[in-house]
Amino acid sequence: MPEKRPRGYQPSWCPRAATRDLLAAVDRVLDRYTAQLPLTIRQTWYALVSDGVLAKEEKTYKRLVEVLGMARRSGRVPWDALRDDTAVGVEPLAYTGPDHFRRTLLALGEDFRLDRQAGQPVRLEVWSETAGMVPQLVTVADPYGVPVYSGGGFNGLPGKRAAARRAAARTHDAVRILVVSDWDPSGVHLFTALAEDVTAFAVVDAPHTRIDFERLVVTEQQITDHHLPTAPAKPTDRRSFVGTSTTQAEALPPDTLAAIVRTAIEAHRDMDLLADVLEGERAQRRDLVERLRTFGGPTDPPGRAAGPSPDLPG
Repeated sequence: MPEKRPRGYQPSWCPRAATRDLLAAVDRVLDRYTAQLPLTIRQTWYALVSDGVLAKEEKTYKRLVEVLGMARRSGRVPWDALRDDTAVGVEPLAYTGPDHFRRTLLALGEDFRLDRQAGQPVRLEVWSETAGMVPQLVTVADPYGVPVYSGGGFNGLPGKRAAARRAAARTHDAVRILVVSDWDPSGVHLFTALAEDVTAFAVVDAPHTRIDFERLVVTEQQITDHHLPTAPAKPTDRRSFVGTSTTQAEALPPDTLAAIVRTAIEAHRDMDLLADVLEGERAQRRDLVERLRTFGGPTDPPGRAAGPSPDLPG
C-alpha cells in the first residue's frame, strides 16, 4: 500500500477555507501568548476551545494536530512557536581550534551567573507533569535561579531519588517543590506518590533538610476562577479522586500560568537579598569578561558588551 501521508516540507500546501479560518484563529492565540511561546499543541487547542473556535472533543484536537503539522511543514506556522514532547539528544562537545575555544570561554563569561537562590530561607524547584510546558516555565523561573524539571524525570524512581540527593547537596534547611500537574486521578496520584517517595528517600539522603510540596496547578479553585473546560473522570481509572471533574494543566491560559508561578516563587523570596546577589553577579561578570578578553588575545573578535544577564521581570 503506498504511503499517502506528507513527508518533509510542503511549500505548495493550499488549505481549504475552513482550515484557513482555523489557522487565523491559531495566529490570534500565538499573538496573544507571545511572551509564553512556545506553546504545546494541547495548550493551543484549549485556547481555541475557550475562544469558541473548536468544540472540546478529542476529534477536534486530532484535527488540530494534523492541521498544525501541515502548517509547519508549509511554513504557514513558525516551527519554534509550538513545542512537542520530543526525545533528548546529546552532541559531543568539540571546537574548530584554540581561537574557537577562547571565544567560547568569553561567551561563557558573558553569561556568568551566581546562585540566585543563595542565602534564601528555602530553596525552590518547579516540577511539571508535562514536558512540553518546561520552556515557558523556565522563562518565568530562570530569572530567580529556580530550576524546572519535567514529567518523566520526576515520575520515575531515579528522578525521585535525585530530588532527595539534590536537597542533601545544598546548604538550605528547607526545599519547596512547586508542582504543575493535571487535575485528574492520575495527576493527583502522581503528586501524592511524588511527595511521599521523595520524602522517604530524604529521610536517608537528606535527613536535616525539610522538603515540602505545593500543588500550584491545577486546583479546583482555579477551575472555577478561570472557567476551565472540564471532563468527567475516566470510569476505567479506579484510583481515589476527590474532584467532581477533571482538567489538564494545559487548559490554563499560558499567561495566567506564568503569573501563578511567578507569584508563588516571589512569595518565598527575600527580594532585597536577591537584588544584592544580582548586583554582585554583575560586578563579577564585568571583571571576569575583562580577564577573559585579555586571555583571548588581540586577534580575537570582541565579544558582546559585558552587560547583565536577564534579571527579574519588570
